[in-house]
Amino acid sequence: MTDDLDRRTFIRTTAAVSGAGLLAGCGGSGGDGGSGETEATEAEEMATTEAEEMDTESSGGMETVEASSEVADYVGESSNFDGNTVVMTDQDEVSVAVGAEGNGGAFAFDPPAIKVSTGTTVVWEWTGEGAGHNVKSEGDGPLDSGSAVAEEGTTYEYTFEETGTYLYNCVPHKALGMVGAVVVE
Repeated sequence: MTDDLDRRTFIRTTAAVSGAGLLAGCGGSGGDGGSGETEATEAEEMATTEAEEMDTESSGGMETVEASSEVADYVGESSNFDGNTVVMTDQDEVSVAVGAEGNGGAFAFDPPAIKVSTGTTVVWEWTGEGAGHNVKSEGDGPLDSGSAVAEEGTTYEYTFEETGTYLYNCVPHKALGMVGAVVVE
């Protein structure tokens, strides 16, 4: 996290210094027909774009974006949720660990919130830790792996064909914060 902050500070500082330098060059009487204003606008746009790009982070080699309020409100109770959604778009199949470290034991999904493309198959893979787990949609959603299972290597998969936000939990450990989300774009 410190490296990300240092990188952010460096880029923002560089953008600000570059913008100030361009603006300083605009104050002369050079009769450039207004091109100095264009350079200043371009510098501001560049600084804004760089700041927006910094909102998309890379965590452990995985691209993340800030979670929507719907996802943050639901998954926020999980101790391994950092406020971001892991971007896993343009992949045919992605995996989520069931029984990962979190919530006072092996009571978490990892990653807890993911973003995938339509047509992606999500495979939940049991770690064998934290007793029996399952995957069940919040409300009337399509996810239902059945009864809680404890065996390592157990898998449940679902192919997401429609866009939307799919919230789910482990029924026996929902109260501990074992919840997750799949955002399909």
